[in-house]
Amino acid sequence: MGWSALLGHPVWVLLTALLGFVVRMQRRGPWDPRACSVRLRGKTAVVTGANTGIGKFIALDFARRGARVILACRSEARGTAALKEIREKTENADVHLRLVDLSSLDSVRGFAEGIIAEEKALHILVNNAGVSGLPKQITKDGFEFSFATNHLGPFLLTNLLLDLMKRSTPARIVTLASVNHKKGEVDFSHFHGENLIHHMDNVYNHTKLHNVICTKELARRLEGTGVTANSVHPGIVMTEVMRHYPFMIRFLFNLVGFFFFKSPEEGAVSSIYCAVAEEMEGITGKYCDSDCSLVLPAPLARDAALAVKDFEICERLTSKL
Repeated sequence: MGWSALLGHPVWVLLTALLGFVVRMQRRGPWDPRACSVRLRGKTAVVTGANTGIGKFIALDFARRGARVILACRSEARGTAALKEIREKTENADVHLRLVDLSSLDSVRGFAEGIIAEEKALHILVNNAGVSGLPKQITKDGFEFSFATNHLGPFLLTNLLLDLMKRSTPARIVTLASVNHKKGEVDFSHFHGENLIHHMDNVYNHTKLHNVICTKELARRLEGTGVTANSVHPGIVMTEVMRHYPFMIRFLFNLVGFFFFKSPEEGAVSSIYCAVAEEMEGITGKYCDSDCSLVLPAPLARDAALAVKDFEICERLTSKL
């Protein structure tokens, strides 16, 4: 029997399909959001980057649970489309769009001022939005674009909304990081675009390390307030975060990812777990893996002295002079 005949044999096709099914099922973690009965009626949640990918499915879950959900998006057109879709799927009309560009500190301040003025409470903040693979760009504030979008913008937003969250306790802050933080380095000149190699996910990895470090330090500072802060790894997820990569890289990623990587809906699970699960009540300063397990982050992310320094530098960089 020739190779073409063998590969086309029904038994081979069946076994291949079965293997694909088994591999896809293995991507599912032990915690199922749809099996979680927690309701969020009377609660308010903000999700950044909620117009697509992981963020949209996080917002969709919150809306299904009856929360008042604010989609914090950069694109009005895409945000409006997501808003319509979430309202239709959940029959929850209390879902709203607010525009923010996390790469701009002025935009972040304006967004936060609007939330503080309009909302009586804020119980959940999910820092989801992020970019990867961008060429070198410097923002009008003088920061490297990926660092501004992935870390400094969310850092400032979180700190501006803290007082509102403290008045809304119990409240939870969830920041999407990545297992790639383990490949990141801490060099404070990176914030201004210096000493950076813009190749593949190199810069992204550094920003995710800062996410984990500062979230842990934030949790330490919030002890006793009723506000918890945790960082999460969503898994390797097929989202639009790869849109800035070369075509061949994206093609191979999607080809392999069909079998082995998570869908955006699957990638949202660990964040939803940290935001709503009863098991996470009072848990803070932790790093949650994609299977909803609390695991140790990289050694640099466990350095208490480095965390204090990183947090203080980020405070100075984002302060309004």
